[in-house]
Amino acid sequence: MHTITPFLWFDTQAEDAMNFYTSVFPQSKVVSVSRAQARVMSVVFELNGQRLMCLNGGPTYKLNESFSLFVGCQSQTEIDDLWAKLTADGGSPGQCGWLKDKYGLSWQVVPNSLGSMLGGPDAAAAGRVMQALMQMKKIDLAALDRAHKGN
Repeated sequence: MHTITPFLWFDTQAEDAMNFYTSVFPQSKVVSVSRAQARVMSVVFELNGQRLMCLNGGPTYKLNESFSLFVGCQSQTEIDDLWAKLTADGGSPGQCGWLKDKYGLSWQVVPNSLGSMLGGPDAAAAGRVMQALMQMKKIDLAALDRAHKGN
């Protein structure tokens, strides 16, 4: 079977980014660091079982919002914790649970229940949830629940 691994291009920060990401997600590990001429060229690591590769490829390409990592969360506490860590030290919030970290990587920090709220049989409830979601940066799970219930 084939494996599919996200591959991220950094200017020179691949190892710093890997160390940051593995500190944010507790079930993570460094797999390898490849060096050439005493410089880090590439890194491989896992975040909660998802393998990622990063290259120090120089300034030619920049990360942008066309690629993001989606993190499903069970609770508001998880959302708040990840949001605070990933926006720290120069990260920036976006709309509807999206953010950029200090390296420019886009993340979606989203409650696992959002899919069922938006995709359930009650179109009016889904509309209310979408309307509430569009007003948010960091997702407020209680507000989405209220919107879903019509409160």
